[in-house]
Amino acid sequence: MKRQIITTADGSKTIQIKDWNEQYHSVHGALKEAQHVFIKHGLHYFIDLFKDLNTPISILEIGFGTGLNAFLTLLEAEEKETPIDYVGVEAYPVLVYEVQALNYPELLNNECFGNTFNELHTCGWEEKHVISPHFSLTKRKQKFQDLKDQNHFNIIYYDAFGARVQPELWTENIFKIMYDALTKNGILVTYSAKGSVRRAMQAVGFTVERLEGPPGKREMLRASKKA
Repeated sequence: MKRQIITTADGSKTIQIKDWNEQYHSVHGALKEAQHVFIKHGLHYFIDLFKDLNTPISILEIGFGTGLNAFLTLLEAEEKETPIDYVGVEAYPVLVYEVQALNYPELLNNECFGNTFNELHTCGWEEKHVISPHFSLTKRKQKFQDLKDQNHFNIIYYDAFGARVQPELWTENIFKIMYDALTKNGILVTYSAKGSVRRAMQAVGFTVERLEGPPGKREMLRASKKA
């Protein structure tokens, strides 16, 4: 499928799949969406709930893609001196020229982390890498449906392509896999707010909240595993 780099409303870039008319991030602002959905309502929310954590926060990202969510999480880990063990799952990694066209370090005034951002993409797959003092990364090249983790992750960033183009990634079956992968009191955050998605989450045991959405979206969802 043909892909191209586009600039979103907040000046940050993302990748568009032309055949699907689908983007890796919101056209209303890739950076603002990631900060709102995954950092504010995911990472910050979890840290505020469990301030006395003595072990690294374990995060699973469904859809590693451009590495934007991982990069923002790395910056938070270093700023807050909070250890994070990050696992990014991606079946179809982005290409070198696409990574080079992304402007995230520049836009965030973190050019000094430019090499670090590149390392998120150039480090090897299927093994753990210490990227910075408080952030380690494992990239897995696999389909989301093939995850077998049990009671392992504190947070899931669910950033798959939308249900319009990949409805199989927004079903009860997939959310049961996510539920099983989370620890007790773990959370899953996603940009989606579709009623069918919320009901699929609830059907497998999640407690689901509707939250204010990022620019261009009225709502988003946060799901919690209480048992």
